[in-house]
Amino acid sequence: MSPVTAGVLQLLALIAALALAYRPLGDYMARVYSSEKHYKPEKWIYKVIGANPSAEMRWPAYLRAVLAFSAVSVLFLYGMQRLQGSLPGSLGFVSIDPDQAFNTAASFVANTNWQSYSGEQAMGHVVQTGGLAVQNFVSAAVGMAVAVALVRGFARSRTGELGNFWSDLVRGTVRILLPISVIGAVVLVACGVVQNFAGIHEVGQFMGGTQQWNGGAVASQEVIKELGTNGGGYFNANSAHPFENPTPVSNLFEIFLILVIPFALTRTFGRMVGNLRQGYAILATMGIIWIAFTGLMMWTEFAHHGPAPDVAGGAMEGKETRFGIGGSSIFAVATTLTSTGAVNSFHSSYTGFGGGITMLGMQLGEIAPGGVGSGLYGMLIMAIIAVFIAGLMVGRTPEYLGKKIGTREIKLAACYILVTPALVLCFTAAAMALPTPGNSMTNSGAHGFSEILYAYTSGANNNGSAFAGLNADTQWFNSTIGIAMLLGRFLPMVFVLALAGSLAEQKPVPETAGTLRTDKPLYAGLLVGTIVIITGLTYFPALALGPLAEGLAS
Repeated sequence: MSPVTAGVLQLLALIAALALAYRPLGDYMARVYSSEKHYKPEKWIYKVIGANPSAEMRWPAYLRAVLAFSAVSVLFLYGMQRLQGSLPGSLGFVSIDPDQAFNTAASFVANTNWQSYSGEQAMGHVVQTGGLAVQNFVSAAVGMAVAVALVRGFARSRTGELGNFWSDLVRGTVRILLPISVIGAVVLVACGVVQNFAGIHEVGQFMGGTQQWNGGAVASQEVIKELGTNGGGYFNANSAHPFENPTPVSNLFEIFLILVIPFALTRTFGRMVGNLRQGYAILATMGIIWIAFTGLMMWTEFAHHGPAPDVAGGAMEGKETRFGIGGSSIFAVATTLTSTGAVNSFHSSYTGFGGGITMLGMQLGEIAPGGVGSGLYGMLIMAIIAVFIAGLMVGRTPEYLGKKIGTREIKLAACYILVTPALVLCFTAAAMALPTPGNSMTNSGAHGFSEILYAYTSGANNNGSAFAGLNADTQWFNSTIGIAMLLGRFLPMVFVLALAGSLAEQKPVPETAGTLRTDKPLYAGLLVGTIVIITGLTYFPALALGPLAEGLAS
């Protein structure tokens, strides 16, 4: 079987698995967030944190709860890292330096999981499992809660109430993420992923000496790393490491975990607003972009010319032979079109255009299908922009799901789409203009610029993957990328929740003959075009200086 055929078959198998899970998982999540029943373990959690899960919140209260919980999470994780040297199960590792501890705490709480350290050489078992893995669960649940709040804004009318954050947080964790993770961890262990609390031990011979490895609760962290679109690896090699991702089967299963909840949330959206066709339109938009990016990536990497690629059957540099170009390309697109950031290959070694595809996937806003929760609310923001553009074309007030998109709504949506590009471009410009940050680049020219552009694109978009080649473990990059991650995560949430509150207060607008049908293929095409054009206008100059220049020169 040729490598191209194998890659296509993997893609078809993945699509089939996602299609099978779409309806039951989407309907189940809709029932979870619509239920008024609280299970006994959930009641215990509410009692411990002192929350009333039945009290409805308006958007300012919902936002305060999100920010308060996240702030406490940053302080807790920062403290764990600073005290690691005194904690049991530290494997002899010392406490993390302040700038790196801040960067890591901001990263995992923001669902970014950017890592400027080697996990197996820096973090002990307690910090890995009690700190990082816990944040993998709750940061994902926060994103899902915000998305559900926005959906309620569309579904409700004449009220500013968006539900209860604490209830949404706990239910998302206990009823959705935890059960799937338990099953997924068992599957990963069966595939060969390690799950233990072994200490550091020496294995084999390496370059004339011994090689040291430590074990860990890898399978249980790996599953939520992918399922929650987090991305932080137990080991520095991330999902290219055989302890995290040993076989092509485990590789395909991990890609499935990355995509299953973001895609299924479109069904949840359709169910909660009472119109499944609206969910299918959002699904179609996400699917078109994802398939197009995956096909383009596979073509770019398989068709790359040169003596070595011709012998290997494609651009195999930086890719694991057990995954090949097909499995690596599908993984790279899945992880950069979501907020996962996990990698099973070296993105810096991709072709010039291939590296540009990974970067562009993040710059789209990671909405195809995007992160858990963040992908859905990001796509709904773009849907509002597309409706507004269509309204301008025909000269009537735009409407979406029975809600008027007026001045307030479009201002909030515009602020949402401007925040992240501003962070990416301003921090990149500063790093390139100052003398010291440039010393962290391994390469010069267009590729070196791509290293820095990718780093801030990854951080501000809450992805966390690295282009590699950039030494990001410096005070400048730890601090600025940490700030970009926090602002890139929580500033957009301010606008999303304010928009949700504004929509929930409106009374429904009756559908007329002039109403744009947002559940039709024409609208899905308009939405795809809106996304591509807005991203192109925003990032094209920067992309032209980096991956496009490199690709055209090769």
